[in-house]
Amino acid sequence: MITGLSGAGRSGAAAVLEDIGWYVVDNLPTPLVPTIVELASKPVGGIDRLALVSGRNHDDLLPHVAQLRGDGHHVTLLFLDASTPSLTQRYDATRRRHPFAEDSTGVREAIARERTALERVKEQADLIIDTSELNVHQLKDRVITAFDDAGSRRLQVAVESFGYKHGLPIDADIVMDVRFLPNPHWEEDLRPLTGHDPAVRDYVLERAATLRFLDRFESLLVELLPAYEGEGRTYLTIAVGCTGGRHRSVAVANELARRLGGHGVAARTTHRDLNQPV
Repeated sequence: MITGLSGAGRSGAAAVLEDIGWYVVDNLPTPLVPTIVELASKPVGGIDRLALVSGRNHDDLLPHVAQLRGDGHHVTLLFLDASTPSLTQRYDATRRRHPFAEDSTGVREAIARERTALERVKEQADLIIDTSELNVHQLKDRVITAFDDAGSRRLQVAVESFGYKHGLPIDADIVMDVRFLPNPHWEEDLRPLTGHDPAVRDYVLERAATLRFLDRFESLLVELLPAYEGEGRTYLTIAVGCTGGRHRSVAVANELARRLGGHGVAARTTHRDLNQPV
């Protein structure tokens, strides 16, 4: 089930799922959800992966999701989110009317009204994707990574680096601040590089403080991940932040994902602010 803020990429996510073999129904009124699922479940339908993009009927979406799960269906609720400035810019560019707009309100007020209406839905979402800084190709990668192997019930872990100067990631479940580590930005020869470069990686990871932190954080996550999985979680995003999101957080996120792999966790990495100006 795909839902989220208008302009945040619901149709784009649906198109990606359709491209990888899902049967997609876009802009579906939620009262029709049980009917569509029932028809798709019939043996003659031949549909085993169904994606429904909800329309404006947000109030009764969660009861339908609960009912489907109670009937034995494996349901993932995907929520597409974005910052208000990003959504405003998109609506200004397309000149489309926001579905929550009234005659006397502007786009920002309409976005705020829809955000309030979807608050409970977002709280119950299994996966939240923040599309504020994503282009169409990056959104495609995020959706494919999450759903191309949707038959697996294993917990899928994403480790995301970011910069605090660009704001907190709104799709993170766990946030860790690594600004206490020495900053390569203040080394002139390292400043133009990123945490992917060996010189920056070594500068960050060879510190005793970094190794102590990674050892303890790794141990904590090894304890926590099975508990999340036991609670029925299928997606978990761990965000690692430094000042700009180009050096320390990138190196630490890559190393953390590598370490989790040693425990059988297939953690993917994303780097939100890697291409931001120095």
